[in-house]
Amino acid sequence: MKVTMIAHTPNPDIVSAAAAKLTHSKTAPDELLNDEPEKMKKLLKSVVGMGHTSVIEHAYFTFSIEGISRACSHQLVRHRMASYSQQSQRYVSMDEPQYVIPPKIKANHKLKNAYDEAMHNIWGAYNALMKIGIPAEDARYILPNAAKTNIIMSMDGRALMNFFELRCCLHAQWEIRELASQMLHAVKEVAPAIFENAGPMCKTRGECMEKAKDCPNYPKAESRAKGD
Repeated sequence: MKVTMIAHTPNPDIVSAAAAKLTHSKTAPDELLNDEPEKMKKLLKSVVGMGHTSVIEHAYFTFSIEGISRACSHQLVRHRMASYSQQSQRYVSMDEPQYVIPPKIKANHKLKNAYDEAMHNIWGAYNALMKIGIPAEDARYILPNAAKTNIIMSMDGRALMNFFELRCCLHAQWEIRELASQMLHAVKEVAPAIFENAGPMCKTRGECMEKAKDCPNYPKAESRAKGD
């Protein structure tokens, strides 16, 4: 997959910090943006650390996501607080086999060959349907969850924090976990204060909703007690 941030709110840390400071200030909103950047970021970290994350809803981030599977995109759109535009299998011809191979299948030569053969048989049937005049909107029904797709997605900072808590977890499905990891790396480049402590819930809250005590990242008892 390829994940690229193609747009974001200018100065997302400062905009969010100004929103946080505004709630306790008589200063006009546009004047708050002129405060010392490092002081603003320190304030933002403190506010977000206390759980007051509504202020980071003012920061938006847009990603170009290429080459994920339809299986992954079905998981992605379960995150309601986002905007999506997805490549259509109705209007875009899928005549060339393009599909994702799970790592555990790719690692086994015999399984990979069988997998590739199944995929090429599916695409052969798809193209055969297209050649006899079946419309793409009907022929696409035969395509697999492994078929690649492209998406443009936008989320605000608060929705992204929740997304990372769920999808950076080691118990998340491997493909969307990789997607979340790449997205997290991208947002930290442009909004380091907002996303300083972003990641799976074991990191952000010292909790494990999966109750997976065998996980190497499972919070220690003292961390859970302190909320670290």
